[in-house]
Amino acid sequence: MANENSNGASPSLNILAQYIKDLSFENPGAPRSLQARDKAPAININVNVNANALSETDFDVVLSLSAEARDDDKIVFATELVYGGVFRVTGFPQEHMLPVLFIECPRLLFPFARQIIADATRNGGFPPLMIDPIDFAQMFAQRVAEEQARSPAN
Repeated sequence: MANENSNGASPSLNILAQYIKDLSFENPGAPRSLQARDKAPAININVNVNANALSETDFDVVLSLSAEARDDDKIVFATELVYGGVFRVTGFPQEHMLPVLFIECPRLLFPFARQIIADATRNGGFPPLMIDPIDFAQMFAQRVAEEQARSPAN
């Protein structure tokens, strides 16, 4: 069967837990930063994904998001979130494990992390920051290409 691997197990991906590992929000110019502005601040967003094995089938996948809004040289607000999930991954061929961990798992975590960032910025007195969807497949491909470029050619 096409959906089964060599030992007959169907691939399965389950979320066992989700958690906030770290969350911060800074509004260094409050209350002045909450006043109306002539132009919207420039917002810089960074995203990173890491995965660690907890057992043969369980993995801790961590999505790190940071956003900084600047008005010229002044920070309007800064927020950082480290959001994790524990996933049970079974029945996938070994060559599919990294794509599952670095594409599918963060794709499942992202909507929750996005909402936490939106709530934090709204609770900080600003319009909610709604981060655009992230192409984790492209991020993974870029990461693989960077690692291959760093490795000496054999």
